Amino acid sequence: MSGTAEDGTAPERDRDEEGRARSARPRDGLGRPLPYGAPGVERQPEGVVRDPERTVAEAQALLDAGKPFHAHEVFEDAWKSGPDEERALWRGLAQLAVGLTHSARGNVKGGARLLRRGAGAVEEWGAGSGRSHPYGVDLAGVGAWARRLADVVEREGAAVDAEAWAPRLRG
Repeated sequence: MSGTAEDGTAPERDRDEEGRARSARPRDGLGRPLPYGAPGVERQPEGVVRDPERTVAEAQALLDAGKPFHAHEVFEDAWKSGPDEERALWRGLAQLAVGLTHSARGNVKGGARLLRRGAGAVEEWGAGSGRSHPYGVDLAGVGAWARRLADVVEREGAAVDAEAWAPRLRG
């Protein structure tokens, strides 16, 4: 029976220091779980409060290294800790990173959908805020990149190279 220990009981769940369920399995560069004991990519710490400049710089470095899942974690921290009026910006950027993650994993439908959703979100935030380049991020350029990649993913129907397709956040 799947999901049970040999004695028929539910297996112990990995927990963090606060007791929340949190998988301790190592992960690859695209965030996919690996078997326990396998070498993995160091995970991004969660809940880190960064200033926006550092958020963009760290996310860009992770994207450039072909680690969009980890860049998503950086954007998610900004989304959760930043000012209310910027949450939609950071959430949209996180969606773009997840869209690239899914596209690199070969999830054509999900990757294209998230890329387009993220593009729309950042462009809508920019139009509503009157800021086209918050913290140097070229929202129109990032949106165009995401739509171009979504088209490629759908046309080719195969996984893309996350490092080769890393966006330039600052135009």
